[in-house]
Amino acid sequence: LMMHRSSHSLLSASAGFFFFLFFLDAEYQWKGPFYFIQGADPQFGLMKAWTHGDTTNGDDEWGEEIKLAEQAVQAINKLNPKPKFFVLCGDLVHGMPGTRWKKGQEQDLKDVLKNTDQDIPLVFVSGNHDIGNTPTRETIDDYCKNWGDDYFSFWVGGVFFLVLNSQLYFDSSKCPELRQAQDAWLDEQLTVAANQKCKHIIVFQHIPLFLSKPDEDDDYFNLDKSVRQEIMEKFHKAGIFSNF
Repeated sequence: LMMHRSSHSLLSASAGFFFFLFFLDAEYQWKGPFYFIQGADPQFGLMKAWTHGDTTNGDDEWGEEIKLAEQAVQAINKLNPKPKFFVLCGDLVHGMPGTRWKKGQEQDLKDVLKNTDQDIPLVFVSGNHDIGNTPTRETIDDYCKNWGDDYFSFWVGGVFFLVLNSQLYFDSSKCPELRQAQDAWLDEQLTVAANQKCKHIIVFQHIPLFLSKPDEDDDYFNLDKSVRQEIMEKFHKAGIFSNF
């Protein structure tokens, strides 16, 4: 993986085993098809909270989620050929920022993920349960210390990948300057993509642009129409047709 962010030469996480970086010029070159694994919402703590009807305070047990995550890691490790990477698209745990169980959930998820084959890099995407429905600089900083940058780009096998912090598009009222910074960065990255004449560009984010059709009504599970339209126009102009 070759990873980039405008203010960082190297993407890193506080737990160093999460990212395995291969600084090879060959990553810019298309050499044929490959695959990666995408997952989302391991969300340790959700299952009990959901069954008990208390999605705010009832997430004090997550043994079932640990078992499922372990099964996923075991299955991924058995794949041959190996995937180029394993990306988790947000809601890594259920506990919201500042809640009682969040740190324990995060540690247990890290303990499971560190068993992923070391030849399979891990990529993390922030979700609303990771940085809050209305994120702040503090919640985003905490996420970055635990999981790495909240938005960044990387190259694998000649494909240009973009990871976005979609929560900044959902509600950036408490950190508008961070939304502006991501917007400026995204424009820079799309210029890079145009100059490199990328064969493929793929975007990862937690909140989808839309669920079923581009002009659907605003909903909790999609981005507002005005924001959605602006992003889709940028993506279309850049030749981006794959968004996970």
